[in-house]
Amino acid sequence: MRDAVVVVTGASSGIGRATALACAGRGARVVLAARSEAVLDEVARECRRRGGEGFAVPTDVADERAVRELSERAVDRFGRVDVWVNAAGVGILGRFDQVPSAELRRLLEVNVLGAVHGARAVLPVMRRQGRGVVIDVASLLGGVVVAPYLGGYAMSKAALVVFDDVLRQELALAGERRIEVCTLLPAAVDTPFFRQAGNRSGRPVRSLPPVATPERVARAVVRTAARPRPRVLVGPYARLLVTAHALARRPLGRAAARRTDRTYFGPAGDAPPTGGILHGASGAGAAVRGGRHGGLRTAGRRTAAAGLALGAVLAASRRRARTSGTRCPG
Repeated sequence: MRDAVVVVTGASSGIGRATALACAGRGARVVLAARSEAVLDEVARECRRRGGEGFAVPTDVADERAVRELSERAVDRFGRVDVWVNAAGVGILGRFDQVPSAELRRLLEVNVLGAVHGARAVLPVMRRQGRGVVIDVASLLGGVVVAPYLGGYAMSKAALVVFDDVLRQELALAGERRIEVCTLLPAAVDTPFFRQAGNRSGRPVRSLPPVATPERVARAVVRTAARPRPRVLVGPYARLLVTAHALARRPLGRAAARRTDRTYFGPAGDAPPTGGILHGASGAGAAVRGGRHGGLRTAGRRTAAAGLALGAVLAASRRRARTSGTRCPG
């Protein structure tokens, strides 16, 4: 990472901010992109305190022209772009029929087209250099599993997974062997996501319990930049969830739906509608962590996730046993 030029979108808060600071701590020159100029300036100062360099470029990733300018300014300042991290993302909660079409469109423009704009802007630069790494921060939610009331967000992350798969194929066919495209799939992370997300559910949100810190995801970004891989699972129970989903998709889905509905949302009618940061910068709400103490909760969440996955697998085994007429242990 030392002296590498790294562009990070969504650098004002959450995973993006943690990634920018992690790269700067290893001596990288970090180009910081987000909508909040004041917050970016603060992050740039922290990057410098950690031994790297921070260069703030206020950017709305939904604006393709602005993202192209971001790439141009990075090259003008540092001469190249070694790593481009698409970490910008927004969310909105509610049933599909509760979320206004304009807000869903905005979410997809930020979460999906923002990454597409990033790839379009930086790939010509990397082709000229002959190398480079593009890292898209997707999610296990949408990339592997789903949950109710988060449909738009899950759609956007699933789209990122497919986009990256196709982009890798196209680069390979074009002979671009030294340009890597990597997809990160974190589990639940302790970021300000739920404080910043829009809410059209009519129910107060208690937020999903985190099992990983943003710093953990940031370390995974740094490792992936150094040793690129197509897909990277991040989080203490990420692999377990993938396995459980493959073996017992329906029981796991039912369990996740019930838990989300009953545990993470309050009574109906108790929450006013809000658009969150869909159309505005995070501003004073920007932070690395969401205050849910993901690091302290990791062991407990790992145990709970293991129980959930094991229960789903056993339920599927029992159904198969009943169908075949054999006995299932346990």
